Amino acid sequence: MTITIIAAGGVIWRKNIDGEIEVLLVHRPRYDDWSIPKGKVEEGEASISCAYRELLEETGLSIKLGPYIGSVEYHTIDGLKHVDYWCASLIEDNSAFHPNDEVDQIAWLTLKEAAVQATRDSDRQILDRFRSTPFDSSALIMLRHAKALERTEWQGEDEDRPLQLVGQLQAKRMLSLYQVFGVAEIHTSDAVRCLDTVAQMAKALQLTPIITNAVSEYTFKKNKEKAIAYVKELIKTNKQIILCSHNPVLPRMMEKLTKKIDFDYPDNKLLPGEAWVLFLRKKEVMQIDRIAAPSV
Repeated sequence: MTITIIAAGGVIWRKNIDGEIEVLLVHRPRYDDWSIPKGKVEEGEASISCAYRELLEETGLSIKLGPYIGSVEYHTIDGLKHVDYWCASLIEDNSAFHPNDEVDQIAWLTLKEAAVQATRDSDRQILDRFRSTPFDSSALIMLRHAKALERTEWQGEDEDRPLQLVGQLQAKRMLSLYQVFGVAEIHTSDAVRCLDTVAQMAKALQLTPIITNAVSEYTFKKNKEKAIAYVKELIKTNKQIILCSHNPVLPRMMEKLTKKIDFDYPDNKLLPGEAWVLFLRKKEVMQIDRIAAPSV
């Protein structure tokens, strides 16, 4: 049976004093190669969480993830290796790197220099894709609340309908998926199921959720434009933001924000606990990634 090794990593980038883009390569003494930092996905770990963890472990730098770049596959002595990559911007150059058995050197290089220095052709492929990715963009994370009790199972007001057990478990695992983006604000519908989805994540990130009825289902049924106006204000801030809301509110927002681009997802809906991540420049959507609900 063929074994596939699943791994994830990222292209860490910064601007030098001349405003030129530089990316980071690492030297691995075990292989005596220069490569984009990456590592194996642990059991039960999402690839995006693995990418963030591995970048921190291998470089010690403060980073936040951006758009998904793509994947490559190649054969190793241990089997076929599949690697997913994300953009990763340097938050601050704190020079925290310490040589270790896995990585003994790091180097900041221009994209042209990195293409020459990289040992593997697969890394050069990822660097080429990185060039055309909107790596310098802000993220709006449009998160549907975790799995709630069915409406038929709840006797009270719909706004008070809580998460079921699966949803509670999903909520506990939201942090590992969304801390990677360097979130600055969390906005949420005032419905209990939305509040409970983001509460633990907000506490861990030391953020106070901004609670609004503008993006609730109740308000949306009466006035759809309130939700649209709210999200349009959010994208003006150029911050990394989580917005937790509902179907059909989120799809309607998405429809308005993506009028000028090709957007095609099945049914144009999110499952409970899923999110769209919109990467924006000057209020224009440049790329949309989809984050699956946390596995429980």
